[in-house]
Amino acid sequence: MWQGKKKICLSSLAAGIALAVVTTPFAVPAKAHGGEVEYVALRKTLEEFGAAVKWDGFAGTIQITKNGTTVVVKPGTAEAAVNGTMTTLEAPVVIKDGISYVSHHFINDVFQSELSQTFVVGETGHPLDPLTEEEIQTVANVVKASEHYKENIRFTEITLASPEKSKVWDYVFGKKSSFQRTAEFIVLEGKQVIEGSVDLMTKTLTRWEPIEGVHGMVILDDFMAVQEAIEASAEYAEALKLRGIDDVSKVVATPLTVGYFEGADGLAQDLRLLKVVSYLDTGDGNYWAHPIEDLVAVVDLEQKKVIKVEDEGVIPVPLKPNPYDGRDQAALAAVKPLDIAEPEGANYSISGHRIHWQNWDFHLRLDSRVGPVLSTMTFNDNGTKRKIMYEGSLGGMIVPYGDPDVGWYFKAYLDSGDYGMGVLTSSLQRGTDVPDNAVLMDATISDNDGNPFTIPNAIAIFEQYSGPEYKHNEMFSGNESRERRELVVRWISTVGNYDYIFDWVLLQNGTIKLDVGATGIEAVKAVKSSTMHDEGAEEDTRYGTLIDHNIVGTTHQHIYNFRLDMDVDGEQNTLMEVNPVVAENTEGGPRKSVMVTEQNIVATEQEAIQKFDPSQIRLLSNTNKENKVGNPVSYQIIPFAGGTHPIAKGALFSEDEWLYNRVNFMDKQIWVTQYDPAERFPEGKYPNRAATDTGLKTFTADNQSILNTDNVVWITTGATHVARAEEWPIMPTEWVHAMLKPWNFFDQTPTLNLPKE
Repeated sequence: MWQGKKKICLSSLAAGIALAVVTTPFAVPAKAHGGEVEYVALRKTLEEFGAAVKWDGFAGTIQITKNGTTVVVKPGTAEAAVNGTMTTLEAPVVIKDGISYVSHHFINDVFQSELSQTFVVGETGHPLDPLTEEEIQTVANVVKASEHYKENIRFTEITLASPEKSKVWDYVFGKKSSFQRTAEFIVLEGKQVIEGSVDLMTKTLTRWEPIEGVHGMVILDDFMAVQEAIEASAEYAEALKLRGIDDVSKVVATPLTVGYFEGADGLAQDLRLLKVVSYLDTGDGNYWAHPIEDLVAVVDLEQKKVIKVEDEGVIPVPLKPNPYDGRDQAALAAVKPLDIAEPEGANYSISGHRIHWQNWDFHLRLDSRVGPVLSTMTFNDNGTKRKIMYEGSLGGMIVPYGDPDVGWYFKAYLDSGDYGMGVLTSSLQRGTDVPDNAVLMDATISDNDGNPFTIPNAIAIFEQYSGPEYKHNEMFSGNESRERRELVVRWISTVGNYDYIFDWVLLQNGTIKLDVGATGIEAVKAVKSSTMHDEGAEEDTRYGTLIDHNIVGTTHQHIYNFRLDMDVDGEQNTLMEVNPVVAENTEGGPRKSVMVTEQNIVATEQEAIQKFDPSQIRLLSNTNKENKVGNPVSYQIIPFAGGTHPIAKGALFSEDEWLYNRVNFMDKQIWVTQYDPAERFPEGKYPNRAATDTGLKTFTADNQSILNTDNVVWITTGATHVARAEEWPIMPTEWVHAMLKPWNFFDQTPTLNLPKE
């Protein structure tokens, strides 16, 4: 394990001319191996290789970073520091006409002959490893060769079938087990949803089962279908002309799920439909700022045409330019670079899909629906590997809006369940999305044809400084303080106008933080009012905030649910409550009252369904195991929000609202269910147009015991988003949080062994 301290410095670009891009190689006599050395431009060569290149004007050195490797070279020398270890180069770095050049063998010298010990290349084999490109292609080939295949079949998912949990844990703890690799898939044949399985060893189709009464996920093909449908609709074109829009090709369609209203919306339940709300592309780079209000097209995805146009009257399209890329700013802020370096290498290692950092070990993969899945998470407690969590991931999320108008009443996006947030993964950029010291990992999933495709830079892993872990300055004795480090697993999904940042953050003291940031562009509504002093401003802003001239940010919520298959020191766990209360002082003395705690054991699934009370401590405990003083080992469950929204709040709807029949997880912050591998999504497996809740409401209907059983914790957190001007035209990231914290899990402060400065 690397123990080197991270170094932070401010770099100057004053001498950066030496990094300019030049493509012409040249040759000079070489002393290293005889003959001539071919030189290539340093910056171009290394950036094409995927490395980041920076000039340090203070030290007069060039710093090159890629994933966990940091290389420092000094022009005129033939040595490089690779993660702090000196390596001899084929030839010195030279400067010619103000340009830095290196030998064309430079990459081999520093990135291959001295491979970073951060990574073990090619070591795989974990039973939860995601499907490879070859396995995904095998599934597609088997399905396409079967008697069931038709040309209109589209894949919505190809994924690994979950192996038996107990056998996976056995594998993690060194017991030999054999695993049969099986893939599961979901396809659409028109509107018919079909599930199936493929044995990857025998390459045979083992299951083909049509699922009745459900609608499948929206696929990327549908995005193109709705755009083509509105461009081909004469009725829609006439509605656009009423708004002064003659070129339908400048109209950007957004494919939105229609929800469920028991026919009150006039839509047949058996049709595969999307609603289209559109925006005008004016050329300012931000079509979201130009909504075509009160106009909705209903597209039948089987017919691929508009079957209904809902037009509630003309609201002028806001045309004021609203770029969010800084193009309209007179001057950019003067910000000096901040470089983060790990000169001795990273403190974590990556082996295939397994991550090791400090005392933590876990497996990481990307799911096409919910994004990152962290599995088989353990903590090494003084030489003893202890179970924490079998599997943790986003369960589901919903973004419901509160406006009843024609273009808004149906908006309640189940982003992962309706669209697949893993499919919509946003590739990460080092230096902005993630710090320079991040390791970027690709992910491979399937497209709608069943072919594998790779998302570059899908997940980032990096270590960061996070303040003091602890500090005490004892009078006359001096100071004792330690640096806190955190390991962050970051993933971003872009769903239409919003971008969601998900951070899984591990602390050295055993805490797990779940941080979600919402950024991107607000969904805005065009109105006639320009300022709050206009006559119709009060009515125009009834369901939102006027954030620009003729633009209202509509009030809505972002509600996230995490599925956490906790195994606290083992699978037999119990939910406990600890309530600090005020009691009368009966022990004598001048005090009138005392503080005591009352404990309660939660026995059943329905009893566990609770609103978040920040004064109450909720613990998932293993009552079969105790710490050194006899307290049951536990983890605290903390759903909260933070920032602008300090407390996680339930849904802002009346109890007879249609949405309540479909999505129950949004209104309670804590759910605990007895483990069932089939119960994976809080909104149910097929939420698109679903009439009822087939998720947590169904999972808890039998009210099973959760006493001393294998339990899954579901945490709901989120924010009620009341728009403000500072979020327009682009929204600074707004964070909400949840947390899992060890509670008598250890015998003492678990970070006493951290080194001093």
